[in-house]
Formats: sequence, structure tokens, C-alpha cells
Amino acid sequence: MPGENLSRDEARERAALLSVDGYDVSLDLRSAVGDQAGDGPRTFRSVTTIRFRCNEPGATSFADLIAPSVTAVSLNGRDLDPGAVFDGSRIALEDLAADNELVVDAQCAYSRTGEGMHRFVDPEDGEVYLYTQYEPADSRRVFANFEQPDLKAPFRFEVRAPQGWVVWSNGVGSESDGVWRFAETKPISTYITCVVAGPYHYVTDSYERVFEDGTRLEIPLGALCRKGLAPHFDSDDVFLVTKQGLDFFHDHFDYPYPFGKYDQAFVPEYNLGAMENPGLVTFREEFIFRGKVTQASYEGRANVILHEMAHMWFGDLVTMVWWDDLWLKESFADFMGTFANVGATRFKDAWITFANRRKAWAYRADQLPSTHPITADIRDLQDAKLNFDGITYAKGASVLKQLVAYVGQDAFLEGARRYFKRHAYGNTRLGDLLSVLEETSGRDMGAWARSWLQTAGVNSLTPQVLLGADGRVDELAVVQEAAETHPELRPHRVAVGLYRRTPEGALERYARAEVDVDGPRTVVAELAGAEAPELVLVNDDDLTYCKTRFDAGSLETLKSGLGDLTDPLARALCWSALWNMTRDALLPAREFIDIVLRFAGRESDIGVLQMLHAWAESAVVHYAAPEWRERGAGLLAEAAERELLAAGPGSEQQLAWARFFARTAESPAGLDLLQGLLDGTATIDGLDVDQELRWALLQPLTVWGLADEKALAAELARDDTASGKRHQVRCLAARPSEAVKAQAWAQVVESDALSNALAEATISGFNQPSQRNLLEPYTEKYFAVIERVWQDRSIQIAMNTVSGLFPSLQDPRTTLDAADAWLAAHEDAAPALRRLVLEGRDDLARALRGQECDAQAVNHG
Repeated sequence: MPGENLSRDEARERAALLSVDGYDVSLDLRSAVGDQAGDGPRTFRSVTTIRFRCNEPGATSFADLIAPSVTAVSLNGRDLDPGAVFDGSRIALEDLAADNELVVDAQCAYSRTGEGMHRFVDPEDGEVYLYTQYEPADSRRVFANFEQPDLKAPFRFEVRAPQGWVVWSNGVGSESDGVWRFAETKPISTYITCVVAGPYHYVTDSYERVFEDGTRLEIPLGALCRKGLAPHFDSDDVFLVTKQGLDFFHDHFDYPYPFGKYDQAFVPEYNLGAMENPGLVTFREEFIFRGKVTQASYEGRANVILHEMAHMWFGDLVTMVWWDDLWLKESFADFMGTFANVGATRFKDAWITFANRRKAWAYRADQLPSTHPITADIRDLQDAKLNFDGITYAKGASVLKQLVAYVGQDAFLEGARRYFKRHAYGNTRLGDLLSVLEETSGRDMGAWARSWLQTAGVNSLTPQVLLGADGRVDELAVVQEAAETHPELRPHRVAVGLYRRTPEGALERYARAEVDVDGPRTVVAELAGAEAPELVLVNDDDLTYCKTRFDAGSLETLKSGLGDLTDPLARALCWSALWNMTRDALLPAREFIDIVLRFAGRESDIGVLQMLHAWAESAVVHYAAPEWRERGAGLLAEAAERELLAAGPGSEQQLAWARFFARTAESPAGLDLLQGLLDGTATIDGLDVDQELRWALLQPLTVWGLADEKALAAELARDDTASGKRHQVRCLAARPSEAVKAQAWAQVVESDALSNALAEATISGFNQPSQRNLLEPYTEKYFAVIERVWQDRSIQIAMNTVSGLFPSLQDPRTTLDAADAWLAAHEDAAPALRRLVLEGRDDLARALRGQECDAQAVNHG
């Protein structure tokens, strides 16, 4: 990534100097099809005209462009020598006038990494599909610009495309003589412009709303995917959620959707979940389900649709000045995605998923050495790329949930409404949001922001229960603690719930009190005199962001009866707390697994069940003592098979247990059952072994050496699609052979021939917990090559490779020593690279502590 970075100071200086009036961008994409000319990268012509003002005539600045070559550059009618002004990532601009026009004619490269103009060839029919992805700073790979969020401008796009193609962009488009011309956009940032082109399958609908004053808003809706996915595309459900979301946000935001049409493109080999390009939102095509999935998958898709829709206001209409305040859009969108899911769609339990799944991401990120305040210190674009993380998204959303409890929902939403009106098409910082919230709530937001937005780390809350002689609660207090590295104690608005068994044996809440926890110990006076509880839940209803701990009595209650909790949110919170205790080496992994084995089969929330499966696997692989690991894996596989056979025919639980069984099976009998389900000699009533499930059954057979390259080729022949190819590549790299591992390593590390999606699949197949011995030689190789990978590859591919190949399955002590040696010898390495290594090291150190905790536990068998 040499020369491609941009610092905050450079952006600040350029924003103080320049104002942009508009862009005209002309792209010729006809080169996307047919034979490639020459030996270099496949390129397309990009001609950009930028009209901008300079408030210091005579000054010098620069435009951004990453391209193999530049044909011509002119500034204010004066031709410049491309060889003299273009260095591969910047175009030097000297002697600027008050009003300027820059024209850049370049040959830009198609991408295979999901950055810039990504080009995908469908193996099923040979069709070519294009789409762009820019955040934070890859639009400069497609057209010359000023690549920073606070230099907004209107854009006009013009695209020449191959015959028979359709082209989409942010504005409404029309085609004439092979050229697509698009309506000028509102002032937006460069990173949310977008072009999608190819023979996509396209479905349309419309949304209409009449406001109280009688004005009518009509929004054309569209949804598109590759032709090969069209038979699986449930666009009706996508449109249903879209309309429900538009209704919800119009009800709450009091600002009509400002960007005209609303297209949603599901595109191949996408690095992210989705991207909020106004008028043309892009999604990973895996949100189109080729086989049967659980409702958790539909809920997750709805959440992403609504998350991106919230960005139309938080992020697109009003945008952060610089990536320091990335949270201003991502935290809000993450919160609003769940808020709208619960308020507008059929997914009324989405806050359970948020508590159980989304916050787990935040808790992990907030305990890494790279944790940072929600309002982060983003020095440059490499910092920005790594801060699309669990802090910025999930912790930020959790803190906003706490803010709603603190100021009240009405004040919060009224603050949002004023924020939109006051800063429409502009850029903001933290203070701009705090000022409107102070207006609407009457509270001093400064202290709250300092505690929650400007400090890092997660607090733990533990109940202390003192009983009187009469057996009732004499005093109940909440003890707040913080890590030594981040000692901040914060104000928490929490609900404390008391639970006990009913005569029928159910664990139910019989008392609840809300209290403001502040400082190291807070007494909950309202609960004095209550009958003695069997379980105290200190963050009941999940109002705050914290790690929940238990007193000794409550922990024993959960070990013996977690499944008796009737409230699904309370159960999810208890599961999450137990998992955090396992990760913190406070609960032996084998005890966590024992609780899962006893109660997961009774879990009614399918999303929580699937999360428990993932946690149980992680507990065995990373936190169980090595000498017990094989026993723990066997217990999981036995339980998975037992629950699979007991589950209701055709139920979601049956599908979830089938997938879990496929991931855990390792005994000859278990693997025989997988083979039988695959070849049809075994059946389970109600279990539909569709193509996606076939691949899930085939991978463990590959891992254990029971399916070879010929079997994988035969399966690909059944499923000769883009999805099938990714599955095949993953399985090929999962085979138990030294030669296979060497080939997979070389394909990812020594070559850039694989696309982003196939490289990701190869890394996934390479790392198999049952193949630790085969992977052992790659620890030394990893630390020898990562600096070169970081230097030579695009940042997305480098991130995927450095984090994906970290030797997390090797002996923790030896690998910790190797990581420490690399860090000590590479103090001047790129900070973003060091961060990834530090994160991998920290996960390993945590795993070692967990293994030591588990080794001290009483062996349950």
C-alpha cells in the first residue's frame, strides 16, 4: 500500500483550502467483456471533470487517484504532464485559481479484491458483473477526486457499457446509444457514490406516502442480483421490509427520504455486509438464501436492510467531518437497525439477538489491546479501515441504547430530527449531536459523553445480596469494576431483576427495580425487604453496556436450571454472561459446555441457539484444557446428534442441530451418518438435504480424509455456480495433507491470482482445529511474511490475510513468544499491521488463561 495513505492533518488542510462545486464522471466499461488487451491489469477509461474553488489563489493542493496510468491532465485549460504531476496515488495541483476546473483522463483497473470497480465472471454462465465499493477511500480507484468525507459535492455519472447491459448509479438513469446518463445527485461524499453494471436480474416496486400537509412522496424501489440467483431471490420479502422501514423512519425522523429512488443490489464477492450508497445500496449476495435457513437469517437480513436505510439520514444526509466520528453514522445505524426491526417488522425479538450476538462482538473488541473510545483517534486511512469494528458498531449502538434509557426515547428522537434539519447535506462532529440532545433532554451531555464516548473499556457489574434473619433481602448492592488498563467507572442506568422458582419449577421474575449505578458500589434501596432470590440479574432488560456477573447463589442456580428461565431475553443475557465468564477464565470451559449440553436443547430462540453452538465450539477449540479437548469435542458431537434426531421434523431447530452436527462430527459412526445423509442411504424425517446443506455435510468428510478431490469435483458438477465454487475451494484447502496446506498457503500468500472471495474461502479451509499438527510449520512462516503481505497487497486483502492466517491454533506459549519477538523487532511497522498482530496475540493469551482455568477444574468425565 505504498503512497496510498491520507492523514487527518492533510485532509484538514485540504478542506480548509478547497470547496467542491461538482463532478462529472464518465466511465467506459465496455472493456469489462471480451479478451484482455496486453499483460497488465484489465483497465477501463475514466474521465473526470471537477469544478472547485480555492480560497487562497496561488496555493498548492492535490487530487486523489489510484490508477495504472493517466493519459491526460488539465487544470484550468492548461495541460499538465501526467508523468510530472501523477505519482500513482496523487495528482499535484499547483498555482490554483479562485475558481478551478480539473480534467483527468485515466486508465483505471478493474478489481478482484472487492475494492474499487470489482469485476466478477460468473462460472455458471460466463456473464460478467461489475459493482463499486469505496468506503473508506476507494472511489479514487475509479475516478479522480478529493477523497475525504467533508468535501461533499453533487455528482453526474455517465457510463458506456457493453451491449445488453443495464447500469445503475445513485441517481435515476436512462440509456441512449449505449450511454447511460444519470441524474445529478445531492451533495454527497465520494465514498458513497456507486455504479453497478451488468446483466443483473432486476425487480421493481414502489413506495408511496402522503404527509400530514398533503404532500405526496413516491419512491421507486428496485432490487437486483445475478441471473443465476434469480430463482432463489425472495424480492417480495426484501420490498416488504424496505417499505416497513421507510414508514418507520418517516414516522420518527420527520425528514422525507431525500435521494429519489431506492435500489438495493445484491452483488458477488462482497467484502462487507452492505454499503449505504444513497439510492443504490449494495449487499453481499449471501443474503439471498439458496437453501433453507432459520428465521435468524431472515431477521439478520432485515436488520442489515434497516441499518443501511438509517444511513440515508445518519451518514448520507449528515456525514462526519473525518473518520474520528465514524460512530456518528455507524453506531446510530446499528442501533436503528434493531430499533426499527422491533418497531416495524415481524422480528419483535430482535433486541434478544442484539443482546446475545451483536454485543458479544463489542465485548470482545473492547477487551483487546487495540480497544479505543467510541470517538476514536483516527490518524489516517489505515486507522479508519480498521475501525469498522465492534466498538464503532456494536458498542456504540449499545451505548445509544443506554442513552435512550438516560434521556428518554422522545428526547432522543427529537434530537435526531433537529440534527437532520440543522445539518442536512453537511458534515458534523460529536459536539453537533450533543448540543441538540442537550436542547431536547435538558441534561448535561458533556459528562455522559466523556464517560461513554471518550473512554475505552467495559465495566463489570456484580450483585451483592445480604439476607436478614427473616430470610428476606436486607441489602442488595451492585458492585462496579473496571480493568486496570481502562479504570473508568461509568454511570449506568440498569434494571435489577430478582428471580425465583414457581411451584411448577419455572424461574420467573418477581421483583424489578431501575437504578442509576454510579461509582464502585450502589445500593438498590427499592429491593430491600424482597423475598430471597434464587437469581439476581443486574442488567435485566439489557439497558446498559456491561459485563454481567453473578453472586455465588445465582451462578449455582444457572448451572442447575438456566433452561427453567421463561423469559427469552433474560435467558439470552444469562448465556451471554456465562460466555463472558468463560472467556475471562472465571468459568472453566468444561462447565460452560456442560451447561450448554444440558439446556441448549430447550432454547426456543433460534438465534440464541445458533450462537450457543458457535460458543460451545469455540470453548472446546480455544478455552478447554488440551488434555480434555478431545473429550469435550466428543461430548458436543454426541449432543448434536442426539438433539438432531429428537428435533421436530422440518423445524428450525432440526436444521440448526444438523449444521452443528456437521461441524462437530468426528467419530466413525457420526461421519458415516453424514455420508449417508449425503448419498441418500440415510434419512432423517423432515430434514431436507438441499445443496447448501450438502456442502456443510461434505466439508467434515473432507477434513477427516473421507472425501477426496474427485468427490469435490463431482459435487461442484452438481452445483457449478459461484457459491459452489467457493464451497469447493474451501473444502479443497481443508484436506488433511501437507501438500494441500502448502498449496493453500502459496495461493494466498505468494500469489494474488485468487479473488477476495476465493482467498477468504481458502483461508477458511486451511485453518482446521483437528489439523493442528499440519499447521504447526506455518507459525514461523507467518511472522516471516506478514510485513511483505502488508506492503504488497491492498489493505482489504492484507487485513484478511494477516488476521485469517494468524496461528491461533498452535501452542499458545510458543506462539505468544513468536508474536512478542516479531512485535519487538518491528516497532516501526505500520500501526494497523501491529494492531492486527497484537489482537491475535491477545486472543491467544486469553485462550491460554482459559485453558489454565479449565485444567484446574474437576474433570466431569
